[in-house]
Amino acid sequence: MQCLEFGEGSVTGDMCEDLCVLGLVEYKRCLYYENGKKVIEARWRGNPVILKSKLENFSSYEPLGILDYQDAAEELSPLDVVFYATLEVSSDKNSQLNISAESTLISLWTRTETETETEEEEEGGNSSLARLWEKKLKSRDTSFSRAELASLWSLLQQEEYTFLRVLQDLSTHVAKVLGSCGHFYAVEFLSAGHAWDQNIFSLEEAQGGPGAQGGSGAHGGSGARARWSAREMVHRIALSFLDMVWHFDNDFTHRLHLCDIKPENFAIRKDLTVVAIDVDMAFFEPKMRDILDQNCSSDEDCNFFDCSSHCNLHKQRCSSARSNSNLQVICEKIFRPWFSPTLLGAKAGLPLQVELQRAVQECSETEGGVEEDVGGRGEAGRGRGVHQRLLNILTRLLQEGGASTEGGGAWEEKGHAHTALNF
Repeated sequence: MQCLEFGEGSVTGDMCEDLCVLGLVEYKRCLYYENGKKVIEARWRGNPVILKSKLENFSSYEPLGILDYQDAAEELSPLDVVFYATLEVSSDKNSQLNISAESTLISLWTRTETETETEEEEEGGNSSLARLWEKKLKSRDTSFSRAELASLWSLLQQEEYTFLRVLQDLSTHVAKVLGSCGHFYAVEFLSAGHAWDQNIFSLEEAQGGPGAQGGSGAHGGSGARARWSAREMVHRIALSFLDMVWHFDNDFTHRLHLCDIKPENFAIRKDLTVVAIDVDMAFFEPKMRDILDQNCSSDEDCNFFDCSSHCNLHKQRCSSARSNSNLQVICEKIFRPWFSPTLLGAKAGLPLQVELQRAVQECSETEGGVEEDVGGRGEAGRGRGVHQRLLNILTRLLQEGGASTEGGGAWEEKGHAHTALNF
């Protein structure tokens, strides 16, 4: 169907010719198919990729309204594209795409051609849709075809695609988008987590052992990785989880909440950087508050998967502020199984391991994030404290093992690179 639509000129994308004409996209297997959502393992020009789409058919996506009124042979100028996209986005009150989208798109629409890339970098980046449209605008001065607009609009309706496309330039902790055709987009193939694996991730694959399948963005020498023990690798991955949490909590204009934290939704690159590969249930602060602000009769009514808040029984309304945090849930679901005495065996009684187990236990019981106070109870300070404590213990464990603390995205308080993104 996709290639038929490409042949008819209805859809386009930088993968379409390879998929439909040159035969350079090879189907391997279906990884997930439910309610129209498809996740497919494939090889594109010999490299493993993951193909995704939220809905099965291109026709299932809302069309860009202006195309219904345009002559089929008429093309839209870049300024027309931004103007009409602004109108479409601002009318969608339920989507995260609407967060600051109208103002930023209008700002882009009125931007002069004389602004330079350097000036943009100094501004700290634009919001999601503005950045996506802007890349198209700067790369060309010709009009856009109907197929280009329709295809891009179908992609922008997939919040996961929008998250990944915007954040991949600002964070090492999200999967990279490699290309698209119509409503399908390809992301890098990475070693995903598994609940049944005691280490969650396949450490053999991460080291480039038998059966390893690489993802783009891998760094670090294979010789150094070969010298890492399984425990050292786990500690490096744990440090990367801490880096990701700090990054998502502090480095954007709005905090990014992960409401579905489980091994399958994360992967690691060859340098052991943790990557969020499924962000269907990731929400920035404004959207998170809208979700939590519901009627309730108990705290249980205020749980939204892994994100929760407290019920005000007097008002019978859930607090719009999340009561737990990304760090708390990761400690509960990821760190506790990793650093349990059962898995550590004889090493469980070593002083640093005992200290780590206690810190993980405290972390899993500490409400609030690493920045915002919850209900005036001082939880924010506790959140920051336990984050720093975990960081220090894991770093000392690596040093004890004779390993460097570099790599795996390990966060260091000094020199931590903060990025800015307005949503």
